[in-house]
Amino acid sequence: MLREVVSVYPNVEIDSFHGLLVDHAAAHSATVLLRGIRAISDYEFELQMALMNRRLSPGIETIFMMSNEAYSFISSRLVKEVFSLGGDITGLVPPTVEARLRQRLPHIQKHSNERKDK
Repeated sequence: MLREVVSVYPNVEIDSFHGLLVDHAAAHSATVLLRGIRAISDYEFELQMALMNRRLSPGIETIFMMSNEAYSFISSRLVKEVFSLGGDITGLVPPTVEARLRQRLPHIQKHSNERKDK
């Protein structure tokens, strides 16, 4: 789904790996890690990770980017939970992701439509 959503950006690449992020970054000649932060709780965790990554690989810098306040409460766990309970997730995920979720869980779609009819 990620590849599908970012396919419009030719300079974006989706990859997965096992092991340390700094090792993966170095293997791809990356010198910067860009990390998103939604709330203070994210910052505390991300700061610990950034400091450890700096210790492991001083040549790789971490940059934090704050989310728009309109999206600061959103997490994949919360979106999945709302969707599984029949809630409307329009605007919280790209339309292609929402369509995939509806294909995978058609019984949720039925429950959601019943709620809208009430």
